[in-house]
Amino acid sequence: MTATGRAVRLALGTASALGLARFAYGLLVPAMRDDLRWTLADAGVISAANGLGYLVGAAVAGALVRRWGTAAVFRWGMVVTALALAGTAAGGDFVVLPAVRTVAGASGAVVFVAGGVIAARIAARAGSSVPITVYFAGTGLGIILSGATIPVLGDQWQTAWAVLGAAAGLATLISWTAAGTGEEPPAGEAGRARVRPLRRVAVAYFLFAAGYITYITFLSVYLAERHAPVMQVVLTWTALGAAVVVAPVLWSRPITRWPGTRALAVVLGVLAGGAALALLSPSPAVVIASAIAYGVTFMAVPAAVTAHIRTAVPPAGWTATLAAFTMLFATGQTVGPWLAGILADHTSTAAPLAWTAVLCAAAAALAAARPAIPPELDAEIR
Repeated sequence: MTATGRAVRLALGTASALGLARFAYGLLVPAMRDDLRWTLADAGVISAANGLGYLVGAAVAGALVRRWGTAAVFRWGMVVTALALAGTAAGGDFVVLPAVRTVAGASGAVVFVAGGVIAARIAARAGSSVPITVYFAGTGLGIILSGATIPVLGDQWQTAWAVLGAAAGLATLISWTAAGTGEEPPAGEAGRARVRPLRRVAVAYFLFAAGYITYITFLSVYLAERHAPVMQVVLTWTALGAAVVVAPVLWSRPITRWPGTRALAVVLGVLAGGAALALLSPSPAVVIASAIAYGVTFMAVPAAVTAHIRTAVPPAGWTATLAAFTMLFATGQTVGPWLAGILADHTSTAAPLAWTAVLCAAAAALAAARPAIPPELDAEIR
C-alpha cells in the first residue's frame, strides 16, 4: 500500500470522528431546536458537551496509546464513535443527549490523536506532509455525506443520527487495516509533551478552536432564520465538504516547504476572511463562496500544526505533544459554541460567524508574529 493510499483509508478516521461525530451536528441543530424547544444557548451546551468529551479523550489518549498501541487505540476509538452516533438517535432527553455526545467527543479525540500520529509516521517515511494533509482532509467526506442526506430528512433528526452511526460503522471497517501494526516505539522511549517551545502556535491553535467551531455549528441556523431553501443548505454543505477534500492540493506543498508558521498564518487568515464573507449577504452565491473558503482552510490548520510538531519535536514526543495540543483544541471547542450561542441569543444568528472571523484573524496575527522555532533550526530540520 502506498503512503498516500494508506493515508486515504486512514482519513476515514477524521471523516467519522470529526465530519460525522462533530460537524454534522450543525446541520441537525434547526430540527432538534424546534422539536426539543431549545434556545441557541441550549444548542451550544450540547456542542460544548461534545467538546468536553473531546478534551477528556485528548487527555487520556497518550496513556491509551502507551497501554495498547496506536493502531489498536485508533481502531477501537472508531468503534466507540460509531456506537455513540447510533446511540444519539435514541436520545431526546436533555440529560441523555449531552452524555452520548460527550462519549462521541472522547472517542473522536482518541481517533484524532492516534490517527494523527500514524499519519505523521507515514509522512516521515515518505519525506512529505501529503499523508498528514490527506488524513485531515478526510473530514470533508463526512461533511459531504452529512450535507447530502440530513437536510433531505427534514425534521427526522433521530433517523439522521442512525444514518450517521451506520456510516461511521462502515468507515471503521474500511480503515481497520490502514492503522497498521508493528510501528510502535518502545514504551521506554515515550517522550514528553513539548508545548512551551511552541507556545505561540499553542495559543493560536486555541483561538482557532474556539472560533472555527461556531461557524459550522450555527451556519444552518443562520440559513434557516433567513428562510434558505433545502437545496441551498445541501449545496452549501456539500461545497464545504468538497472543499475540505481538495484542500491537500492547495496546502500540502506550503505546509511542507514554507518555513516556520508561515503556512499556518496564511491558512488562518483565509479562514477568517471566508467566515466574514458570509456576513455580507445571505445570498446563495455569497454563502457558498464563504463555505468553500472555510472548507479549504479549517482542516488545513490542524494539518499545519501537526506537520510543525513533526519537524519541531523528536519522534518519541509526537504522541504526547499532539495530545497536549488536542487538549487545547478541545478546550477551545468546548467554550466557543457555548459563548457564541449566548451571544447569538442576545444579538443575532450572524454573531457566531463574526466570532469565527475575529478569533481566527487574531490567531493568524499571532502565528505570523514570528516563527515558533528559530528559522535556522526550522530549515535544518526540514
